[in-house]
Amino acid sequence: MMKALVLEEFKKPLVVRNMPDPDLSPEGVIIRVEANGVCRSDWHAWQGDWDWIGIKLPLPHVLGHEFSGVVEEVGKEVKNFKKGDRVIVPFTIGDGSCPYCKSGHHNICENIQMPGFSSWGGFGRFAHVPNADTNLTQLPESISFVEAAGMGCRFMTAFHGVTDQARVGAGEWVAVHGCGGVGLSAIQIATALGANVIAVDIGDDKLEFAKQLGAVEAVNASRNNVPEAIKQITKGGADVSIDALGIKQTCQASVFSLRKRGRHLQIGLTTREEEGMIPLPIDVIVQHEIEVIGSLGMQPSRYPYMLEMVEKGKLKPGSLITNTISLEEAPKVFNEMDTYKNLGVTVVNKW
Repeated sequence: MMKALVLEEFKKPLVVRNMPDPDLSPEGVIIRVEANGVCRSDWHAWQGDWDWIGIKLPLPHVLGHEFSGVVEEVGKEVKNFKKGDRVIVPFTIGDGSCPYCKSGHHNICENIQMPGFSSWGGFGRFAHVPNADTNLTQLPESISFVEAAGMGCRFMTAFHGVTDQARVGAGEWVAVHGCGGVGLSAIQIATALGANVIAVDIGDDKLEFAKQLGAVEAVNASRNNVPEAIKQITKGGADVSIDALGIKQTCQASVFSLRKRGRHLQIGLTTREEEGMIPLPIDVIVQHEIEVIGSLGMQPSRYPYMLEMVEKGKLKPGSLITNTISLEEAPKVFNEMDTYKNLGVTVVNKW
């Protein structure tokens, strides 16, 4: 039996219990979890959201999809990992055999699995990772488990979105709408690529934090007309604008903030209020030749690039981590997410 934080009922407090250890598959590994981030996606799952995109969790369930740790057991078909290896777990896991995996896009696999959603995740002391040779990534010695957990979903999602999908370049103006974990990650990554970043949020504390991470300007959406403010700062509009939250206000503000031929990057998934549908200004998109781009997670083949930038000090995911807590303290963070109170990234590392 292992210690785990368990979702027994949607919207009801999560509880710490002893739960059965995970089973090992021939091509999988079992990891002793050392650190796991508390992510807004966990909050959505706790709320019972996302049934409109086919996510239905059988209860009881162990959440957690931002985890790193040490390989404890190795399936008999696994070649690239051994007991004792330090690893980071991508939260989008491919089967390695579908057309998307074969072309290098494991993050949109036909049979995608997401640890913490499709299987029990990092809020348990042990977790199983399927298709380990295809998906699991070695964690360099110089990167701590806590820092790796801070990269587990929000940072790697922002890395793929900013670098691969939106193709942010040096000198471009990038507006980031929503300064939660993924938004702050996007700010740091776009800044590292040489872009000029404008942070947008309704909380002054978050905007202040965004400036510490490299944002050159900040716009408080509760006091300003966001598209107007951004067009003024950039003398015409952002080259790239990112909705890092997934609500109607941020998505529409992002599209309206762009200059002609700008790129809107959608990273945030919607809430119960939108259920996946947000009206967009189609005529503006046509007349201004706006590009609308989606982005989900990151394929394992991109991890070494991101990890090397961290090793060389070009990216500092550790600077987004504001709090490390015990498993017992995690439910409090879920409650704070109800009202967007939490700042930066919180990681569970005390078992």
